Amino acid sequence: MRLNKFISSAGYCSRRAADSLIGEGRVQVEDASGRRRTAGLGDSVGEGETVYVDGERLRGGEGYVYFAVNKPRGIVCTGDSSVEGNIIDFAGIGRYVSYAGRLDAASTGLVLLTNDPALITLVTSPKAMHEKEYEVKISGEVTDEFLEKMQKGVSILLDDGRHKKPLRVRTRECRAWRTGKNSFGIILTQGYNRQIRRMCAALGESVNEIKRVRIMDVELGDLASGEVRRLTAEEVRSLKRI
Repeated sequence: MRLNKFISSAGYCSRRAADSLIGEGRVQVEDASGRRRTAGLGDSVGEGETVYVDGERLRGGEGYVYFAVNKPRGIVCTGDSSVEGNIIDFAGIGRYVSYAGRLDAASTGLVLLTNDPALITLVTSPKAMHEKEYEVKISGEVTDEFLEKMQKGVSILLDDGRHKKPLRVRTRECRAWRTGKNSFGIILTQGYNRQIRRMCAALGESVNEIKRVRIMDVELGDLASGEVRRLTAEEVRSLKRI
């Protein structure tokens, strides 16, 4: 296994941070005969070898881990531990993980946490067109005209500073259906920042609540607000198949 991957899967830090540790000469690898060498970037760990970081033995973890979290309102999807209410500390998993797809602080519902970088890339790739399902409540009435416009795509302005200058885009066609006088369900295959809020605002409506209830084949189900559960083996296999 590549050394940076081993360090990450053991729950110590991210692969990028592991590369920094290796580059600083803080990682050593001990072979089966007890001889240690200072590791270099790109090194691998073989069977029977032991890894040390700053002189302390790094015990291999359980490999990749996969969790579902029902994010409450106010929790922030960031890995920055200096941010109060960040989702990593909130989940309290005790291993290095990152999130596969953000929810804004005011939104609630399903967030996936894992230390599997390939799965994070798979879930979040804008070209993959994976489904994400939401329950939405707005201030006004959900009319047939409103739903038709949502489904055909809406012109929105991305002016959140993530681009060099404000960018106007048209959202992809999607599925949307009424669930109540002021509520609707929607399935998106893209993930612009605050996309649903921007779509509703472009049609003259303000959003009161957004709850994500599904990511691909993983459903929120009856997971209570603030609770964390491991994904089942079948859920992980399904994500990777998709």
